[in-house]
Amino acid sequence: MSAASSPRVGSADPGKRGSPWYALRGGDGTSTPPAYASDPKYKKYTQQVEKCLNSFESVHEWADFIAFLKQLLKTLQSYQQFKEIPRKLVVAKRLSQCLNPALPNGVHQRALDVYAHVFAVLGSEGLQRDLALWSSGLFPFFEYASTAVKPTVLNLFDTHYLPLQAGLRPVMKSFILALLPGLEEETGEYFEKVMGLLDRLAGTISQSFFFQNIWLVMLTTPPARGTALTYLSKRLPPFKAEEDITPIVGDDIGLMIRAFSAALEDDDLLVRRAALDILLQSLRIDGVAVKKAQADDRAILMRAATSVVLRRDLALNRRLYAWLLGPSESSQAQVEYYKAHSLELLRSTLGDEMAHPSSEYSQSRPFKIFISLLDKYEIGLPLTEVLVYDAFKSLRELLQSGTDNGDDLSMTGSTLYEAVEPHALWSRLLRAIVADLTSRQARSEGCAMVQYLLGTFHGHDEEIETIHLPVVFSAVTGILTTFSWSDPSSFPIASNALHLLRALLEKIPTGALNARPVVPGQAQSPAMNEDAVEFAYKFYGIESEPPSRRRNPSNIPFNVAFSDLVALSSSVANALLSGRGDSGLSRSQRDVLLLTLSLLDLLLSRQEEDTDTVVSVDWDPGSWLSTLLNCLDQTNVAFVTVDRFITVAIKLHHKEELRPGFKLDKRAYIVPLVSVLLRYLRPTYSAYHMRAVNLIWALERMSRQPHVEAVISRSLSTRQPSELQDACEAFGVLWRLTEDSMLPGVHLKVPMMTLLETLRSDDPKLRRIGETWMRCSLKSYLRVLDPILFDLFDPAIRYSPSTTELKGKQLQGFVYERSFDQRYVNYLLETLLSVVKFGGQGFSKVARNTPISRSLYSSLLQRLQTVSATFPDATYMDIIVSQLLMRLLQSEPKPSLLPTMQPFHIVSQNLAVDLLQALIARGEVDLITLQSLESAVVQKLYFCVHTGRLDLQNKLLHLLHSVITASISSAEGRMTAQVERAADGISLQDAPSSSRRELHAVHPLLVQTLVDGISMSSNRSLLQHWLDFIMMTVPQFKESLRAVVIPLSDCICRQLRLALGEILDASAEGPRGDDIVSYTTDADFLMLLTTLERLTLLSMTRVAGEQPPEEDTQVDRSAQESGGLLGYVSNVFSSDGPTSTIEEPGLARSSDHRCLHNAVRVLYAMWDKLVIPQDGRWGSQEESLSLIYGRARTRTKRVLEHLFRAHSSEVLEAVVDCWHDQALARADSVETSSAYDLVDVLTASAQNAVHMLCESISCRTPGLLERTKKTIALADLSDMTLFDFLEQYMKRLEGPLALQVWNRFLQLAKDLLASLREFRPQAFAALKCFTVLADKVSQTTALDDRRLRKDLQETYGKLLDICVLSGRSVESGSWIRRSQREALLTNGRESPSPTLRAPEGKLEEKNASSTSLPLPSDAPKSSYAGDLAQQVNSYIASDALPSLRKFLVDSDKILAACNQIVYNIVNPALKGKSRPLDLDDEIIAIIREMTKISVAVKAWRTPVAESLNDNRCFNSTAEAGEKWLPMIKSLFDTDKTALPELLGKITTVPSANIFTNREYEMLLRSLNLRRLSYVILSAEKNHFLAQLPSIQEKLVDTLRNVSAPIVQSEVYLCVRVLLCRLSPHNLSSFWPVILTELYRIFEQILDSIPGDGSEELGLILSACKLLDLLLVLQTEEFQIHQWIFITDTVDAVYRPDDWSPEALMDRLAEVVGALPAGETSVPRSAAQVQTPAVPSKPMRRPLLQSLRQIDSIRDLVPFFSTASISSYESVYHSGGLVDWQAVEKALLEDLFEGR
Repeated sequence: MSAASSPRVGSADPGKRGSPWYALRGGDGTSTPPAYASDPKYKKYTQQVEKCLNSFESVHEWADFIAFLKQLLKTLQSYQQFKEIPRKLVVAKRLSQCLNPALPNGVHQRALDVYAHVFAVLGSEGLQRDLALWSSGLFPFFEYASTAVKPTVLNLFDTHYLPLQAGLRPVMKSFILALLPGLEEETGEYFEKVMGLLDRLAGTISQSFFFQNIWLVMLTTPPARGTALTYLSKRLPPFKAEEDITPIVGDDIGLMIRAFSAALEDDDLLVRRAALDILLQSLRIDGVAVKKAQADDRAILMRAATSVVLRRDLALNRRLYAWLLGPSESSQAQVEYYKAHSLELLRSTLGDEMAHPSSEYSQSRPFKIFISLLDKYEIGLPLTEVLVYDAFKSLRELLQSGTDNGDDLSMTGSTLYEAVEPHALWSRLLRAIVADLTSRQARSEGCAMVQYLLGTFHGHDEEIETIHLPVVFSAVTGILTTFSWSDPSSFPIASNALHLLRALLEKIPTGALNARPVVPGQAQSPAMNEDAVEFAYKFYGIESEPPSRRRNPSNIPFNVAFSDLVALSSSVANALLSGRGDSGLSRSQRDVLLLTLSLLDLLLSRQEEDTDTVVSVDWDPGSWLSTLLNCLDQTNVAFVTVDRFITVAIKLHHKEELRPGFKLDKRAYIVPLVSVLLRYLRPTYSAYHMRAVNLIWALERMSRQPHVEAVISRSLSTRQPSELQDACEAFGVLWRLTEDSMLPGVHLKVPMMTLLETLRSDDPKLRRIGETWMRCSLKSYLRVLDPILFDLFDPAIRYSPSTTELKGKQLQGFVYERSFDQRYVNYLLETLLSVVKFGGQGFSKVARNTPISRSLYSSLLQRLQTVSATFPDATYMDIIVSQLLMRLLQSEPKPSLLPTMQPFHIVSQNLAVDLLQALIARGEVDLITLQSLESAVVQKLYFCVHTGRLDLQNKLLHLLHSVITASISSAEGRMTAQVERAADGISLQDAPSSSRRELHAVHPLLVQTLVDGISMSSNRSLLQHWLDFIMMTVPQFKESLRAVVIPLSDCICRQLRLALGEILDASAEGPRGDDIVSYTTDADFLMLLTTLERLTLLSMTRVAGEQPPEEDTQVDRSAQESGGLLGYVSNVFSSDGPTSTIEEPGLARSSDHRCLHNAVRVLYAMWDKLVIPQDGRWGSQEESLSLIYGRARTRTKRVLEHLFRAHSSEVLEAVVDCWHDQALARADSVETSSAYDLVDVLTASAQNAVHMLCESISCRTPGLLERTKKTIALADLSDMTLFDFLEQYMKRLEGPLALQVWNRFLQLAKDLLASLREFRPQAFAALKCFTVLADKVSQTTALDDRRLRKDLQETYGKLLDICVLSGRSVESGSWIRRSQREALLTNGRESPSPTLRAPEGKLEEKNASSTSLPLPSDAPKSSYAGDLAQQVNSYIASDALPSLRKFLVDSDKILAACNQIVYNIVNPALKGKSRPLDLDDEIIAIIREMTKISVAVKAWRTPVAESLNDNRCFNSTAEAGEKWLPMIKSLFDTDKTALPELLGKITTVPSANIFTNREYEMLLRSLNLRRLSYVILSAEKNHFLAQLPSIQEKLVDTLRNVSAPIVQSEVYLCVRVLLCRLSPHNLSSFWPVILTELYRIFEQILDSIPGDGSEELGLILSACKLLDLLLVLQTEEFQIHQWIFITDTVDAVYRPDDWSPEALMDRLAEVVGALPAGETSVPRSAAQVQTPAVPSKPMRRPLLQSLRQIDSIRDLVPFFSTASISSYESVYHSGGLVDWQAVEKALLEDLFEGR
């Protein structure tokens, strides 16, 4: 490739001063020697050589090569007098090209003849001078030379190279590389000859220098390792352990170690085997060399050596074991050698690798090596003892950090756990546990590790479970008994240990604790007097002294563990009793006590099956029980502890075989236990009620005497009101949660009567206690009625009729004739009146429906026969009302008896309100009095609520209800008629207006009073009364209903949310050291929900104009559910129909819908949150929570169902709105929301749900309103939200269900399409829904139906077409204000980012709700905020395009759709871009997806090709260029003519047009070359291998014919891309050209340094970057040449004293570095800052990665000066790893940010 024949660019402009730098290149880069400059013969000689070289251009076949070489040799022989070769650079290049392995032997022989002549002419001095030129072709050739030619090559080396002696120093490594292939066959004829040459080569400088180059060869050139090891095996002497080997192998032992490490990790098995052999021979592990090496180097060697076990090759393993265990044959000696020399290094290496895994290989690698080493017992057992704990520790950290996918690591961990010797493992683990327990530090690393191992890796291992776990278990329990419990630090440690013990015990099988294992090496059974801890120490060979403790003589692990745990629980209980009041310490003490009892419980459960043998244990049952009972009596012991202790005590009671025995059914034991349990029946502990009740009944069943009843009775007999209140509440919970089958009335009669006695107290607090018990706990009125009625109908009470005046009314009454037992009767009367008062509808129903004859008390029946004439047909109600209440209300004592009957009168004052209530309920008070009374009662109630007085509120509420009811009812007859009419289902609206009630004005203070009464926390205990009052009273306010219902409904919703929050807090996960405080019960939820249901239906009924459906049945059901005065609801509520509304209908409707909406929000929250966990996390203490969750959620469901039946579309839309709010708050809830399940529950089928949603969408969408009769129910809900919900709902449907809803949604889609003329958001929403549904349908056989398939294709195609127009809608501004768009454009965005927040006053196009009602001004309900066009584009890329083939099927339709997308989306995005590739991610994704559709190639090919061919293409960023790579590859894959076309554009001949701008022409050429580089980079490796000859030819032509630096720079960039995209051996024929050009450029810099700002600097930088990449890649082909450019031997680091640089970079560093600094202070290049000698990560990456351009040759000085040492260091440290990410990034940045 003679440069002489190429036209000079410089000659085009003869007027230029001087010639440019590249034009001065003398055709070969070397000038004529001064001695021959004026010699005419030498000039002729030069001309002859040039003529001969020119003839090479016409070489076409091998015969031409021979002719050329003959001519060249003849020419050279003609002028032997000259000791110089003219044009030697080109001559050397042509000779190396003639040594191409593909050419025949004859050509090679001729070329070698020329070489021999040249060397003879030059002599040693000339050869030394031009060593780089002549060696570049000769060195690589020897490997490929045929057997006929090899002797000639070896002869050349022998004759001409070896005499150079010290002159071979720079070329040493390459020379070795050239000769090593001759050692491949030991039997080969040239083996000895090559060995001899290498031996002589070693003697030229020094043996150590030679070996150091061998190490470098092994490190950098994998193919040469085998032959290098062959040489070493012959020539490296065996060394003794104490022998210093540095004089032979060199001072850098680390280099040698790295070389062997590289060989040991080689893929070739033979290479590994040879490396291990040499390790055994010359690099023993006990040798001085290994010991003196750096710790890092030793670790590298060990890491590489141990990696051979992963190959599972016996020969390799045998050699490794010999290296680790030493030369001795004796097993004992081997183990001693191993422990002395290998073990610590092996442990530290594997340990470091486990703790800090390298990214080079799998994290499981060191663990797998450990597992493999366990196969060799002598290695594995000692290694297990020192490494196994650290190994599992590292494994645990890796698994918990989640850096690996976990599967491989988990499997490796399980294998390791099963592979290690259990005795060694548990010995090490017990040491760790003992260290935890004796260190008095709360870290407890060992305990945590054992728990982790058992939980993660332990499967079923009989040896571990029956031998090691019991020994460790007994030892740890024994050590715990030695703790000093006065030391606060003992408790956290004990807590961790007890957690561990539980984990151990759960794994120990039943029966494993019945006997100890035998100590290894001890045949007989263990000594009887040996303690468990001592035994464990002896069993595991732990040398340290065990902690001293009281010996336990038993050798049965169960007995020892039981005794230890009993002693431990006693000690902790005593410590708790003597606590100092420190809350933190107290908590840890309680935790330890709980854990101990839990462990004891588990231990007993494990031994329950084995009931035959007597178990003799060392314990004192009485002392233990008394200590624990004293401790339980403390107020700060948690319920879980009480629960666990009673469970354990009952189990011990039933364990007959225990000696000493244990009996619990004694009064002294039962009393404290029941007392403690009663404490947990208080309201503050609602979370524990159910379990406490079950425990009390368990104690009751266990004891033969009525101890429990006696204890409860005693607790109720206290005189202190606060204590009594607690006791009553506790008994109430017990009573309420006890089933009738337990006969509580029989077993608990005494405490029941004791409790009722509180109603007689003058203390209002005590009265409230009784009333609350009646309301919340009674459960069945019949339990109380029988005994009370029996005593009240005592014949001793005698009375006679009389008349009494009360409030101006004459009432019939009775007078008592004589005194009687006043206290007892007073008590009974007060009790019964309270029962009646609180019973309400529930009491009435029971009393009315239950015949008295059902009573089980025969004495009562006999006594009533004398009183009632209608007996036995009379009901309880008949007896109470007719015979008792009437007498009670109307009786008075004689005046003469007043002094003696004074107590009865005191109580009568307390009962006055109740009596008045009864009278008003019968309508016997006039209206005027009622109105006055109402005002006073309302004001009094308001006062009570706000002063926290609870005692009067209940009675006042009942009284107020009666007052209002009586006021509204004008007469009892009309009331009865209305009740009958309501029962017949006739609404009041149908009745004549004359029968309507008079308007009743609501008291101005009433609503506020009701709201405050429900809301205030101090009123919690009376909540039920207030809710009853609301449900009974509010329905009677007809005209004023709205003013009352709305605030009350809001208030109930608030209370439900608060109750929900409280119960969720109570059930939150976390440690439970303290008891949960929660007041909310299931009853609270049921009451609030019932009230909310009534109020919501009321608010809707008045709009609908008719009674809600199913109201009667729902009321009856509700009455059954909750007792009390709810019974009035069915009468009062159902009799009320709505009258004509006063307000404007639209506003009223909105407010009524608001009530419904708020109610559904609360109900939805409860449905969503109150789900009982299914994973078994809840234990016995959560029984109450389960009850509350279950009942509240069931009731919620029924309320929702009822509301849905009455107002289906309103409820559905409200549920969708709740879903939307939930999705906005938590985006991750969209997939998992419970709204979908709720919709399924409410609607009968998916078909109904979809139909209703479609209807809701239709009534909101402009253009579809006339197609539906439905009106908008929820104005705030947009059609976009409904579409969103519909999409998510349809995603959950199975294929058959999707088929059912297909027609309805298809109709909606068609209607929508018919109404659209341009893009609207609704079209996009419909497309998303349609895609989901079509995907489901396409998976069924229904797609075989032609009509359905046609509908699917047409509708999908039309929807997609209209959505594609979204970008144009944005541009035209149809739904975004112009001012907004302009503002966006001025802010620098190229496309506006419209949101769906509509402008004020113009909501027509915002969404469907705009057609009827404007949205509130704050955030509109839409998930479509943001750039809609961007969303559409993103969706097209992610969903629409991948689905095209599935839905449209037909190729024409697919192509048409893709054309639309390209026309409307892609082309506008590409138009007018200054950086054509810098597009939005969505557009790029669309093009990328389109390239995957084979039929769409016509659509996307043009825009992609235009973008690539745009001259501004490479103005784009590197990131954009990287994103376009797949599309560029697809373009050239689909069009096979594209690459030849691109190559054709790269012209190398100057244009004949004289008007052509030469500079522009060069720029075009460079751009086309850059396009070629980009195209090659876009493909994977060897993709363009078939086109390589064409590419190579074009590049060579360009180098030859176009000398402009801008073009040549691109050639070097293209070569860099080829190096990354082609396998190195495919470029072998390219090397002579590349090397020659690089050599020429760098030599020319040495001859003539370019000035600052010269245009050639870009070319030099490109050449440097190419060299930089070659040094990074370290390809085998380049390594033999790299000595030309850098010093590749150890001289790069350790320079000899008389060293002078030979490599081009080192010479350039000296020459350029000596230049004076420039006039202007130019900042140094980035290379200086960002190229440290050793990369921070051990991977090779380019030094010039961040350098884009240079202004002076000085900017490259850092590169010139550090290239050699950086290359050496990277080879030394990187282990051959190339940072490909950095390499690719540098290429992209040079392609796209180069100018």
